[in-house]
Amino acid sequence: MRTNRIRTTAIAATALAAALSLTACGGEDKAMGTKPAGSAETATPAATSTDGKAQSDAPEAGAPETQTVPAEGKHAGGKKPQAAAIPACTPKNSTIKVSKVSRPINHLLLTVTNTGSKDCAAYHAPFLRFDDAQAVYPVLDDSKPQAVVTLAPGQEAYAGIALLGEPGENEPVKSDNLGVIMVDKNNQAKGESTLKLPAETYTDSLGFITYWQSDVENALMF
Repeated sequence: MRTNRIRTTAIAATALAAALSLTACGGEDKAMGTKPAGSAETATPAATSTDGKAQSDAPEAGAPETQTVPAEGKHAGGKKPQAAAIPACTPKNSTIKVSKVSRPINHLLLTVTNTGSKDCAAYHAPFLRFDDAQAVYPVLDDSKPQAVVTLAPGQEAYAGIALLGEPGENEPVKSDNLGVIMVDKNNQAKGESTLKLPAETYTDSLGFITYWQSDVENALMF
């Protein structure tokens, strides 16, 4: 049975930022000698500040002035800036369709197309509801891709829908409509589309939906 590979709980994604800090080190005082006789200036000993660092009343002749460069990012000990998450593909910036396939049997193909002007990401797997079902369709965890599928305008992503479990394991039920709920990076619902299913579509509780894939072959291989 394939049910041991299926999960229905939402996956929470969190990001941790590492904080790095630099430590300042103090220098040692340099010993100062006596200037030759006849010199118009008298050597002035270096003044010591309260923090133990040697300081001079004036910079040496010809020496460049020291400039303080504001530290930023990880060098300042602060959090490294994080890249903004790509907006999720939703009914506002994409369209979804469902179609019947000849192979494998008892499968449907779900296709989402980016119709917006900017990139969108097909996060996780969509939530499915056949007709008026209260529970969402199971998600096949084994189908999780290595990376989130990002769509440029006009590009598509795919998810495979297995309609039935093993023959005789459960009573199939005819379904006419399919609710498809897109999710964001945190697996939270971002809008639902209602689609008309192909004629004579039967489902049972042992089917599943895959994660979004970048090509049709991966979506239908399970």
